[in-house]
Amino acid sequence: MGSRIFGSGIKRREDPRLITGKALYTGDMAPPGTLHMALVRSPFGHARIRRIDTQAARACNGVADVYTAADIDLAPVPCAWLLPDSDLKTPEHPPLASEVVRYVGDAVALVLAENRYQAQDAAELVDVEYEQLDAVVDPEMACQAGAPQLFEDIPGNLAFRWVSSSGDEEVDRAFRQAEVVVQERIVQQPLLPTAMEPRAALTQWNGPAGELTVWCTSQNPHIHRHVLSAMTGVPDHKLRVVAPEVGGGFGSKIPVYADEALAAWATMKTGRPVLWVETRSENFLATIHGRDHVEYVELAADKDGTLLGIRSKVYAAMGGYLSTAAPGIPTILHGLMYSNVYKLPNIRCESLGVFTNTSPTDAYRGAGRPEAVFLVERLMDRLAAELEMDPVELRRKNLIPRFEDGHEVATGLTYDSGDYPAILDKALQQAGYDQLRLDQQQARQEGRCLGVAVTTYAEICGLGPSQVAGAIGFQGGLWESAILRISATGKVQVLIGSSPHGQGEETTFAQIVSEELGFPVEDVEVVHGDTGRTPMGWGTYGSRTTPVSGAALALAARKVKKKARALAAHLLEAAVEDIEYEDGNFFVKGSPDQSKSIQDLALMATVAWDMPEGMDPGLEASQFYDPPNFVYPFGCHIAVVEVDQETGHIDLKRYVAIDDCGPQINPMIVEGQVHGGVVQGIGQALWEGAAYDDRGQLLTGSFLDYAIPRADGLPELELDSTVTPSPHHPIGVKGIGETGTIASTITVYNAVMDALRPLGVDQIEMPLRPARVWQAIQDAGQRGGS
Repeated sequence: MGSRIFGSGIKRREDPRLITGKALYTGDMAPPGTLHMALVRSPFGHARIRRIDTQAARACNGVADVYTAADIDLAPVPCAWLLPDSDLKTPEHPPLASEVVRYVGDAVALVLAENRYQAQDAAELVDVEYEQLDAVVDPEMACQAGAPQLFEDIPGNLAFRWVSSSGDEEVDRAFRQAEVVVQERIVQQPLLPTAMEPRAALTQWNGPAGELTVWCTSQNPHIHRHVLSAMTGVPDHKLRVVAPEVGGGFGSKIPVYADEALAAWATMKTGRPVLWVETRSENFLATIHGRDHVEYVELAADKDGTLLGIRSKVYAAMGGYLSTAAPGIPTILHGLMYSNVYKLPNIRCESLGVFTNTSPTDAYRGAGRPEAVFLVERLMDRLAAELEMDPVELRRKNLIPRFEDGHEVATGLTYDSGDYPAILDKALQQAGYDQLRLDQQQARQEGRCLGVAVTTYAEICGLGPSQVAGAIGFQGGLWESAILRISATGKVQVLIGSSPHGQGEETTFAQIVSEELGFPVEDVEVVHGDTGRTPMGWGTYGSRTTPVSGAALALAARKVKKKARALAAHLLEAAVEDIEYEDGNFFVKGSPDQSKSIQDLALMATVAWDMPEGMDPGLEASQFYDPPNFVYPFGCHIAVVEVDQETGHIDLKRYVAIDDCGPQINPMIVEGQVHGGVVQGIGQALWEGAAYDDRGQLLTGSFLDYAIPRADGLPELELDSTVTPSPHHPIGVKGIGETGTIASTITVYNAVMDALRPLGVDQIEMPLRPARVWQAIQDAGQRGGS
């Protein structure tokens, strides 16, 4: 029958076209006659525009035209997460700046030319006169009196103030009564998502029909369609958005940017197709950044290690404008996860969203949850050191016990299922934790700095439910839909509203169909990423595609199976309750020779020669799924590092990751997701970090200055899993795309701090580059000698 079976690690069906160069990306698709768009971007972090002269650019060979804000007829770029009860400020975000630029990369003009090189050359000739203004790049400093103001009507640059509290009086009382309080100021440096493919948009206007088609690098084509409709004025039923191959997203291709809307406007203006492909330099400047927090955090406990409460004040940089989902990242997806896997009765998070003269921030892999796990787990290690307890025993003492059908935490969330003690034990056993501590003692006796860290974590993903989305200000639903149809020849077509772009759902969704209906995966086609072909869906982010869209597909398959069973009963002249199903065949109970295959039934349903009375032709089902709750994957990660005291070099010797995402549709794909996530998280700990000077100039504007992980700096990852199904999910699965990133940054960071603790080093700002580590060792030595 070919390959099938839920739980099999079959190879990804997407990969052959990707690794043989046959895949089509947005930049590959331009038809003859396409104009190429280049954008003129501000070289200043904060400046007033005095004059724009486009005459020299217009005179260049091949230039069709040059436009500024005065020419553009587009609505402002909207923010789509409007936090309630936060005094949210949403200043206008013009597609092209006309008066003030607020970050390096803010676009002020666009050029259209016959080819990309002519467009770029002409863009350099656009003469813009600026009056440079003072800038502020640090979110904490931007709130202080006297700081430069990005918007005249937003005092203190404060975009919002959001508070989540289990009870202010109770939290304060817990800290007053605590026998031990540990605290830390944590800086989550800004990160560049650096997807393999920068952003791109190809647009085409059909004037007589009033139809606009946009091919673009989107993680959520249907959301792009809604927002572009609002910006361009083209009705959404006349606007088609297609996401072809997307060369990586990591959250950076969730937002709707001005650039796609400008390309759409340009094709409507000229009547010709328009292509814009971001350069890597533009990508670093104009595509969203991630993280960028300054956090003040305290953890209260008794001397026996019992946790009493945690509280924080977070300054979260928003950049020059509010990006699509920006307000929800340091709030809903951050502060609500402070309980982590622990019995923590008192929790308070105050998050301040702050405008800064930096690129706008938004979701980057993990999106708020890595920051939450980092601060909780950092303080757990600090508390263990203060109490002279083993960090593992402190965690074990406070773990939430095993639960299978819901556990409410102090932030108001109800976790679906978890077995945190079991996964901790499995990770310790796999890593050989007791031996690692003995090895550490031996290394310290030899004058070597060996560090070990253990992280236990849980995360929230599988975003819905839609009622919750509405309550927290998300400007849309979070359900998904699927259509499953079987042809007369026994082939299956699946159409989904979500838009996978590397996660492997073309394979795993075929495996769901194979499991439910008995078809070989080779006979299942999964169609996605085209609003003109697929049903409505809310996109791929927050590790939601398999938990939400996969659930819709499984339920659609069960609808088809129910209809097929009734048809089989009719054709076999048996009662429906006497029809059994196994491996794609329906047969009469006790008489397996009397059977009909699903393919037989598909043919009969198509020709409709002999159908039960009242049954419609065809084997097809449509299903919407709005999840009743989020899903909550969890795990335990362990890192072992050695730090060279003479150079500050960090050698990551081992990394063990045990994760639980419920039943695994394809274990190989799960491992791939964990691999990628772990490496990105390690990148933040050791190498990655965007840097600005005090005028808002990005100092890490190329790969010469911005380091990303390489294979030669990483050990072989040691991966395993446990299986705890989600009780509310049709097939029990949870998300896995972000778990690695959520756990790995703090695991490596804590391991380095553990290695350096005997030297008197207990904090270094990330990334932990050798020079910083070496300087911290020298500073600690001077303090110790003074």
